[in-house]
Amino acid sequence: MAASIEELAALLSQLNIDCEKVTHPPLATASAADEIALHRPGVRLKNLFLRDNYGRRHFLLITAHDALVDLKALSKAQQVSRLGFASDDRLLRYLGVRPGCVSMLALMNDPQQEVELWLDAAIWDDSQNINQDETLYHCHPFDNEQTWLMPKAGLNSLFKHWQRQPLVLPVAKR
Repeated sequence: MAASIEELAALLSQLNIDCEKVTHPPLATASAADEIALHRPGVRLKNLFLRDNYGRRHFLLITAHDALVDLKALSKAQQVSRLGFASDDRLLRYLGVRPGCVSMLALMNDPQQEVELWLDAAIWDDSQNINQDETLYHCHPFDNEQTWLMPKAGLNSLFKHWQRQPLVLPVAKR
């Protein structure tokens, strides 16, 4: 059963992770925020739920909101048979969220770690930012009517709590 927003908030409190919470009209896609001119500090993200050709492996790819990912090149680079978008049913089964509501926070609903987390190095490894642990990332908390501005250090604490080791990789763009 999927966790609730309240359970997620309680976990953040338990781990002493602070975040700013923004309520807004439903945002099903990264471009929807542009349409309503919603501006928030931090790094806007695109969250792609992918699967391999056989449906045996699943991936949550986090990249920049405006990135056009070259899935063919990414498949080849990661030696994964033909990456493609996973179905809405798989999204609900593996991450417990509906389309438009996925973010890194949905990994709370995958205690079996059936979904691999891939973070685009272009947004995660910022050698120019001296205070990169303070960088804020936009995450939906299982609901696309809210965005939580999560500090990188807080996300890393969640990954550690969930015993997750994200793969930070260069993502080929079109």
